[in-house]
Amino acid sequence: MRLPRSVREADVKAKIVLVRVDFNVPLEDGSVADDTRIRAALPTLELLRERGAARIVLISHLGRPDGVDPAYSLRPVAERATELLGSAVALEDATGPITLRENTRFQAGETANDASFAAQLADGCDLFVNDAFGAAHRAHSSTEAVARLLPAYAGLLLTRELEELGGLLDQPARPFVAIVGGAKVDDKIGVLRSIAQPADTLLIGGKMAEELRERSDLDSVDALVELPDDVVAASAFEPDAETQTCAWDAVPNGWLGLDIGPTSSARFAEIIAGAGTVFWNGPMGVFEWDRFAAGTRAVAQAVAACAGHTVVGGGDSVRAVQELRLAQRVNWVSTGGGASLELLEGHDLPGVAVIPTS
Repeated sequence: MRLPRSVREADVKAKIVLVRVDFNVPLEDGSVADDTRIRAALPTLELLRERGAARIVLISHLGRPDGVDPAYSLRPVAERATELLGSAVALEDATGPITLRENTRFQAGETANDASFAAQLADGCDLFVNDAFGAAHRAHSSTEAVARLLPAYAGLLLTRELEELGGLLDQPARPFVAIVGGAKVDDKIGVLRSIAQPADTLLIGGKMAEELRERSDLDSVDALVELPDDVVAASAFEPDAETQTCAWDAVPNGWLGLDIGPTSSARFAEIIAGAGTVFWNGPMGVFEWDRFAAGTRAVAQAVAACAGHTVVGGGDSVRAVQELRLAQRVNWVSTGGGASLELLEGHDLPGVAVIPTS
């Protein structure tokens, strides 16, 4: 994979730098509930400050507001970024050394990739840095159109994401074990087919395993496909439903398989332990409910303990390793959900393709 030119190559001294960050973070009671994505942007911002940028102008979206909506204001994000940077991040202050402009999706032109809105974003800036991998698969004004108006570079986070995820498809250390879970095959079949080419083993969990038993999507792949032998079945899709552990083909009529069973969990963990490279996307069951979280916990713990190179991508998998406090034991935890999947399917990301290569 050819990488876009890096911000490390840019002359930023005494320049005003427009930086697209991914500050699309969860809010709770008016405060940032998870600052992972803000922390992920810090290395690029610190690099710009160290190299003498005159001013840094940050732009980001938050949620999916329908026009201007105070509930989606970036003010709590600016406050948390100020704490993490140790320097004031002023919301909509045109004079401060670090400014965060208000939610780009307050403007209709953002999602339309409108050139006039991009021109407003670029006005007064000398160059553009895209460090928002999580939004790089969107052709929006703040990710794609603005990069056509200013000299454009990739931030440190964006570059690392491309290196880590691209490396999965390009000569990974063997054996390469890919773990894919979640609810809908159709959402991830492209990734399954793509990742199956370099992978040696595919471990499939979640409702995907049930659906794939009845389909032929992976019949022609070279990778060894491993499906669960046993499941934790529930009488209804409820956290307190009656449960029983049984073989996958012995689930009582009308019951639902909501987690992989202990035998499958142990087998998956053993396979992961011997991997040279691991990629994990998607939970093994309804891990939000503790009674159906054991399979996902077992996989997360096995990934964290693996001596090989480990990469976790996708919102639910990332959430699992973070909640279990295992993220620091994984080599790379991706900040991109949809962007990760698009990249692994082999698609060009508009926010990356628009940046010149070195």
